Amino acid sequence: MANCVQCGRQLPALTFGRKICQWCVQHEAAQRGEDSPFQRVEPAPWVQRQSDSMVVTQAIFGINVAVFVAMVLAGVSITQPTMGQLWHWGANYGPLTIGGQWWRLLSCVFVHIGIIHIGFNMWCLWGLGKLAESVYGHWTFAAVYLITGIAASVTSLAWNPAGTSAGASGAIFGIAGALVASFYLGEFSMPKAAVSGLLRSVLVFVGYNLVFGAMSGHTDNAAHVGGLVSGLILGALIAKVAPQQDDAGRRVGVLFAVVVLVFGGASWLHRSHAYLLHAASGQRLLMERKTDPAIAELQTAVRQRPGYLPAHYELARAYWIKGDFASAEGEFKRVIAIDPKDERAYFYLGMAYLEQKLPQPARDSFSQLLRVNPNSADAQFGLAEASTMEQKYADALQEYKLTLKLDPDYDGVYQEMGLVQARLRLYDDAIASFLKQQKAGDNPETENALARVYEAKGMHREAAEASQRAKQFQQQR
Repeated sequence: MANCVQCGRQLPALTFGRKICQWCVQHEAAQRGEDSPFQRVEPAPWVQRQSDSMVVTQAIFGINVAVFVAMVLAGVSITQPTMGQLWHWGANYGPLTIGGQWWRLLSCVFVHIGIIHIGFNMWCLWGLGKLAESVYGHWTFAAVYLITGIAASVTSLAWNPAGTSAGASGAIFGIAGALVASFYLGEFSMPKAAVSGLLRSVLVFVGYNLVFGAMSGHTDNAAHVGGLVSGLILGALIAKVAPQQDDAGRRVGVLFAVVVLVFGGASWLHRSHAYLLHAASGQRLLMERKTDPAIAELQTAVRQRPGYLPAHYELARAYWIKGDFASAEGEFKRVIAIDPKDERAYFYLGMAYLEQKLPQPARDSFSQLLRVNPNSADAQFGLAEASTMEQKYADALQEYKLTLKLDPDYDGVYQEMGLVQARLRLYDDAIASFLKQQKAGDNPETENALARVYEAKGMHREAAEASQRAKQFQQQR
């Protein structure tokens, strides 16, 4: 089968005479200002036809920048926003999105995680958006961008339903995928060398970002893949079914078909990740101090997804609030069974044992934590608490000192160490510990303990002053 001598496209069988395709005939006619005998003359799709040819790209660019500026003016960090700030501004977060806030699938496309994030995304958007908008036209490009952005968000949730994602990169991968499919399958009368060069550039962009994302470990490659695949599908369908910009009926049909696919994915996500709804509901009920309903919701969540650690932790916290430390113990054991290196679970399991007056199992749990992390300040603190419960005060004092050696700012350690020193009648050391604890904030328990030590030393004026401070702090609560 012969190929066109200008663009390299395959020609129909039994082509005689000059080996040039109909698209190139049309293009030559357009350059001469004539009508082609095959079809009406249209400008090449990659050529900017008018001064506003980037109007959609510019609008999307402006929306992204405006949202970022608004976030910064509202007090969001310019380099490292918190998760709570990102959720407030519309980031994609499974428990909230699947919990009914489906608008986050789109809003997250316009939210960015710091200035470097938005800077790189906007640089990519400007180049790829300019090309894609000239190829597809304004409204088709806008639809491709938004649809692939939502598809990227759905894919991100499917891969990591407990994660937080934000940024335009999924949609940018979507337009990159659409361009790849269009240039590979589409009938654009651009010279073959130019098509190959553009195709190669887009493929390099896609490949580099996927590899970099996989290596960094912090990039949401699931969103990238979701955007890329949905873009490839859209670009291929447009190129084969509705290549002409004025064929609005077919274009709308193609876009609608892909929207149905994305909607189906979101529906599947809702059904398969219902456990997130129960987990989010349980967390909300806990915040409202409705402990028993929260426990019921969280129990449902862990039944539906036994490996979902956040639900186990929230359920253990609910049991703890209720005072059911045996049940909390069971949840922490389940966490350890799922992830034997989860340091928090060993610590809280040990503390649950201490709440049940079981110092030896608690000591075993803290010792296991030390095997996981020999430099764990939590483990040393827990061992000190177990020794205190066993009335091994000298051992407890050494373990508190080890805690401070590992973490000089460990919360509450000076308070506990002062109590042990007081039991050992090391009153001067106890006073020094309580005075250091005072720096952490006003605490009536610290003042009362300090008053008792002052009284034991015969420092009655200081003891009275500490008691008075304790009463004031208690009234302020």
